[in-house]
Amino acid sequence: MSKIGKINITIPEKVKVVLADNIINIEGPLGKKSINVDLDMFNLAIIEGKEISIKPKKVDQNSKRLWGMNRSLINNAVIGSSTGYEKTLELIGVGYRAALKGNQLNLQLGYSHDINFEIPEGIKIAVEKQTTLKITGSDKQLVGEVASKIKTLRKIEPYKGKGVREKGQYVLKKEGKKK
Repeated sequence: MSKIGKINITIPEKVKVVLADNIINIEGPLGKKSINVDLDMFNLAIIEGKEISIKPKKVDQNSKRLWGMNRSLINNAVIGSSTGYEKTLELIGVGYRAALKGNQLNLQLGYSHDINFEIPEGIKIAVEKQTTLKITGSDKQLVGEVASKIKTLRKIEPYKGKGVREKGQYVLKKEGKKK
C-alpha cells in the first residue's frame, strides 16, 4: 500500500476540478493545469467537489509505484492553482546583483559580461533587493527548474561561499591552505 496514495486530496473553495476522459482539469485563481491519468490502472473519484481520491484497480508492483506519484502530481497542481509556489534565491559575492529588464533577468555574477536570463511563461521573478530574487509560479516543476538554472549560472564556491544559493541552503565550507 502506498502511504501517500491513500491520503485524499482536499480541494480548496476557489479551485474547480473536472474529469474528462483520461484528463483531469484543475482550474484556480492562479492558473490552469491538465494532468493525464491512466484510468485503466486507477479509479479516480471526485467526492462532492471537495475531495479527490485515487485508488488502483489491482494492487501490484507497478501500480504501487505509480499510485503515490499520480496522487502527488494532482495534489501539486491543486496547490499550485490555489496558492502557488515560490523559491527565494540569494546572490552572495562582491558586485553580484540582479535587475529586471522587460522579460529578461539581467545578472551580474562576477564574470566579464552580464548574463541575460529569459524568463519562461507562467513564471514571475521579483527582485526584492539587488541580491535577492523571488521566483513564483503555479507549476511546482517549472519553478524548481528555473531556480535550478539560475543557480547553475554561478555555482557556490566552497572556500568563501560565494555564488547563487537558495535562502537557508547550507553550504559546506572547506578550510583554506595552512602555512
